[in-house]
Amino acid sequence: MVEKFQVTEIEREKVLKSYFRKGLDGPLDTFPSKDKRKYIIAQEIIKRFEVGKVYLEKEINAILKEIHPDFATIRRFFIDYGFMYRSDDGKEYWIDNKEV
Repeated sequence: MVEKFQVTEIEREKVLKSYFRKGLDGPLDTFPSKDKRKYIIAQEIIKRFEVGKVYLEKEINAILKEIHPDFATIRRFFIDYGFMYRSDDGKEYWIDNKEV
């Protein structure tokens, strides 16, 4: 995936600490409103998925529900920003490239 935003390591760490208050393996406190922050958060969340594995929508939802109750918004962000791909019928999801 092509970098959409220029993010410094200091900025990345600050955003992650602000939104993952219980640590990066824990839940997300809120999903940010600003796209740059969403992008930083999505870069971290996508690490919970395997490259090349095909997921059903319910599997994606189950993983994202552990992170934040508004899992549909995060799932849409993944698709819109190219973190994840979806089949034309919307039943299957996958990641082609882990370098997001």
